[in-house]
Amino acid sequence: MFIVTDERFEELVSEALDGVPPQLAEAIDNVAIIVEREANGGSLFGLYEGVPLTKRGFLSYNGVLPDRITLYQTTICSRCFSEEDVKVQVRKTVIHEIAHHFGISDPRLVELGWA
Repeated sequence: MFIVTDERFEELVSEALDGVPPQLAEAIDNVAIIVEREANGGSLFGLYEGVPLTKRGFLSYNGVLPDRITLYQTTICSRCFSEEDVKVQVRKTVIHEIAHHFGISDPRLVELGWA
C-alpha cells in the first residue's frame, strides 16, 4: 500500500481530468467528481452514478442533480506501491468512470483495456 496525502490525491485526480482529450472534456455534462475514502461494502476504485449521455432525453432529463463520479482513495492506494502507481490507477479509474458517463459498458471497457 502506498499512501498519498489527501491534497496530493486530489492533485492526481485533477491531473487525470486535465489529461482528458478536449473533445471529450467538452462533452462531459452535469457531472460532479467526488473523492471518498472507500466504497461501502466493496473494493471499488470508482463509481459512476447518474444517467449516461446515451440515455438522456429532453423530456426525461430535466431538473436533475448532477451525475457523480466517486473515486475511492484508500482502495486505490491499497493496490499501489508507489506514487506513480497511484497516478496510473487514478487516471485509469477517471477514464473508466467518464466512459460510463458516455454510455460505455464494463464489458466494452474490458475489450478496450480500461477495466
